[in-house]
Amino acid sequence: MKKHSKRYIECEKLVEVGKELSLSSAVTLLAKFPKAKFDETVELSANLGVDPRQSNQMVRGTVSLPNGSGKKVTVVAFTDDPQTALNAGADIAGLDDIIKRVQDGWMEFDVAVATTGAMKQVRTLARVLGPRGLMPNPKSGTVSDDIASAIKAVKAGRVEFKMDKTANLACIIGKRSFTEQALVENATKVIEVICGSRPDGFKGKFIKSMALTATMSPGIKLESSLYAKF
Repeated sequence: MKKHSKRYIECEKLVEVGKELSLSSAVTLLAKFPKAKFDETVELSANLGVDPRQSNQMVRGTVSLPNGSGKKVTVVAFTDDPQTALNAGADIAGLDDIIKRVQDGWMEFDVAVATTGAMKQVRTLARVLGPRGLMPNPKSGTVSDDIASAIKAVKAGRVEFKMDKTANLACIIGKRSFTEQALVENATKVIEVICGSRPDGFKGKFIKSMALTATMSPGIKLESSLYAKF
């Protein structure tokens, strides 16, 4: 049986089991939780009614957070014009040389972006980057001919969400150090985008439940009025 820390148990005491809260109330409650020794990441999670076994019901997307994610993101750009990528804020840029580094085991980056033309070579890394969720993909905005804009969007706070095999997904909305207003604004945007990601032709209840949580804290259920119509 998994044992929780004293801090986690203290957080649990503040959560009324089964009770759903408005977004603002959930953020206020989260702020009352005893803090961890580091700046926890805050996420919004959702349980979906789709069938994850059906490829046409896969749910994924990106969100540009109004107040950023609070995370320093290391971006590698696969491009034959590395200077443009570096000028736009990429931490590392190149093509054949970067591919060789990755093939040799280098993985010290959070997001990979690529130009359309570079993807022919980058696809050779699919078995390495794919399982780690780092493979550039047009659906996540990380494959673009406007590599500068793609890099700036990631650096400015664009985050990605993707449904897993159990029809759950989670999306970063910020840090515990953010103001309550900033977290509410970010969460509102994420809810809006997730609700708009309903697969074409899907019939049934798209979103079953949503919750707010931090890295080392219990989840707080959100009231269904936020997503009930989806």
